[in-house]
Amino acid sequence: MNKGKIFEDRRKSPIIFLKNLLVSHWRSLLLMLMGVYLPLQVVEILAVKIWQNEGSFPWDVPILMAIHSTANPRLDMIAVVLTKWGSFWTALPVLSAIALILLRKRRWRTLAYLLTTAVGNLIINRTAKEFMHRVRPQLWVSKAPEFDYAFPSGHAMTSMTLVAILLILTWHRPWRWLVLTVGSLYLLSIAWTRLYLGVHFPSDILAGWMVALAWAIGVSLIIKPNLHKVTAVNSSIQTETTLLPEEKQNSGVSQ
Repeated sequence: MNKGKIFEDRRKSPIIFLKNLLVSHWRSLLLMLMGVYLPLQVVEILAVKIWQNEGSFPWDVPILMAIHSTANPRLDMIAVVLTKWGSFWTALPVLSAIALILLRKRRWRTLAYLLTTAVGNLIINRTAKEFMHRVRPQLWVSKAPEFDYAFPSGHAMTSMTLVAILLILTWHRPWRWLVLTVGSLYLLSIAWTRLYLGVHFPSDILAGWMVALAWAIGVSLIIKPNLHKVTAVNSSIQTETTLLPEEKQNSGVSQ
């Protein structure tokens, strides 16, 4: 359904216009509901409960103790090494390499998405930690102690942001399922290390995942990093080369 038809229906009836608008954008609306609204609702529930109770959830400590019951020197070493792969300083080189490739290819829209999502993730995490002031678990002496606040988990947010960016950028590629599979294993591994080391409650991890997921998807709906343009000469799809000129061209075609 073209935009001209939608605007024509708007003049006739607001109800028809709204119906056609919902039909033509149902995928984006569904993605906004599932990928932005629902994760933020989970975070809100967790944050409110923590703020009211000033403690952990009934399931936080039992899960931590169950994981700690498997502790042994070999797992200690694995957890200490593996957890570093979920830090911002490990994700930074990966994101920087991708940014340089996008810069060289002049893919400004995708580059803007990557930078906005990555920097926003860092700002949101630091702001939320300072606002919530949740103390980390103190159930046993950690092999890799942390001394800042716990909620939401920075490692969980960083790992989810990295996976979400890679998945969104490769969504129309044949290897997206490989990214999804490897990324899921990576997320679970980093989460396990944070719980095994006793530096986060499970609710910290869950909140970190949800915030990062909502942010990455929300920014993608605004910037549209995978947007392609159709040329008026041969109607062939080409990769993006500019940001503002492309938007002007699309705007001109639809009017």
